[in-house]
Amino acid sequence: MKIVLFALNASYTHTNLAIRCIGSRLRQAGYSPVLLERNLKDRHATVLHELFSLKADIYGFSTYIWNCREMYEFAADLKKLLPDSRIVFGGPEVSFEKETFFSEHPYADYLIRGEGEEIFTSLCSAINAGQPFPRLCDGGEYAGFTDEGIHYDGHYDGSIVYYESSRGCPFGCKYCLSGGLGKVRAKTVKKTMSDLHDFESSGQVRVVKFVDRTFNFNKDRANQIWKELSSPAYTKKYHFEICAELLDDEAFTVLEQVPSGKFLFEIGVQSTYPETLRACRRSDDVSRVLTAMSRLHRMGNIHIHADLIAGLPYETYTRFARSFDDIYGICDVLQLGFLKLLRGSALRREAGDYGMVWEDNPPYTLLQSDFISFEEMYRLERIAALLDRMQTRGFEHTLNYMSECVPSPFHFFEGLSEIIDDPSHMTQIALYEAVFRHGTHVCGISPELLQAWMKLDYLLSESRHCPDFLMKGSEQLMGKQAEPFRQYAASPRYGLYYPAVEIHRFPFSSCGVYA
Repeated sequence: MKIVLFALNASYTHTNLAIRCIGSRLRQAGYSPVLLERNLKDRHATVLHELFSLKADIYGFSTYIWNCREMYEFAADLKKLLPDSRIVFGGPEVSFEKETFFSEHPYADYLIRGEGEEIFTSLCSAINAGQPFPRLCDGGEYAGFTDEGIHYDGHYDGSIVYYESSRGCPFGCKYCLSGGLGKVRAKTVKKTMSDLHDFESSGQVRVVKFVDRTFNFNKDRANQIWKELSSPAYTKKYHFEICAELLDDEAFTVLEQVPSGKFLFEIGVQSTYPETLRACRRSDDVSRVLTAMSRLHRMGNIHIHADLIAGLPYETYTRFARSFDDIYGICDVLQLGFLKLLRGSALRREAGDYGMVWEDNPPYTLLQSDFISFEEMYRLERIAALLDRMQTRGFEHTLNYMSECVPSPFHFFEGLSEIIDDPSHMTQIALYEAVFRHGTHVCGISPELLQAWMKLDYLLSESRHCPDFLMKGSEQLMGKQAEPFRQYAASPRYGLYYPAVEIHRFPFSSCGVYA
């Protein structure tokens, strides 16, 4: 019997862990599944032909909020071509579906809710034996999870691989599907370290991304793993989703020793408004979260990615601006996200209490509520697009300097977004010019120093000739206002940047910004 497990990834750098977990269990049961991974950017006809050519008896579709529309289309077309093949859906997007799923998606033969390793294997065995099996089935908890390995078996198709050291979440956030997963099941420290060392055999793998909902749910366990990963025996970068509130002095002692750039922390702050946090069933100890993040940021050796969610209960547009400003200066990247009313989430069930209106189709983004209007959500969308562009493309030092000069970073981006309709359609030079004008003419930032930092960013990130407006007008910085820039230029860190500047054939001294 031929089994195909199909994944549709968001990027060529990504890999799918789910089909590997199920594939591993199928092999243990004596099957030889084919794992087919493709990308959302791939041509529909090409992918469909690959699926068709395999002529499988069973196709498993790994379904997420960001790929479900395409998955449904592939399944519908495939069923027309291979009507005798069994199509099985599973994954987070369908884990809360009911019997009505089959009337809405008549090409689906089976639907698996929850963890799929054991139940999918049982389903395949039943089909192989010609025995009946429920169309709608619950996977429950896979008992063998804590003994499983990395599931990649030496085959790495992307630079980012995913690893799961625990399942479940200790928290019950109402907007999240993990909120109802109950107790946490975790691999031992010894098992985790052994698994992670297996990735060292691949030179292609750059980042190991933990998919654990809250990695540091157990402080001692997290500290032990972090300490061991700090050693030279582990050479990859490691991404963790953590709860800042759980970091204690022992954790900071361990984290201070981590080589710079080796760890990436994602911290879901979501809001700093206590009333909003309580409504979402999150801790409202905002000061502890901000204190921990500030301490991490001052250490400087761990990249911090912080998340905010616009549209949560009780947080108005004005109050969201406060959350933005609270977080902006104590992280390396701030991602402005938007509330999704996910199927199965508690907040979706309670949406009527808050007057929430959302999109009918995935990703079910909030359109408006009693606390924030559609116009305000759209304004935040524009700010988010601008923020993303500037944080990821050549404005690192400019943004750091700007954040020290303006009373509200949110209002800086808000004002800039009002003069930039769509940053994705703007050239880099045009964006530099808009930032400079807005920073100096509207926000009152020192043109000499802002120009100096922007020169540095441009020379480090662009290969084209530096535009005239950056090369003229600040040949000499005088007095105390230039001291912070001179100190930075003279610091050891500057030595890391000099080769990049030299490659661009703009020796730093030619900028005329320090003696």
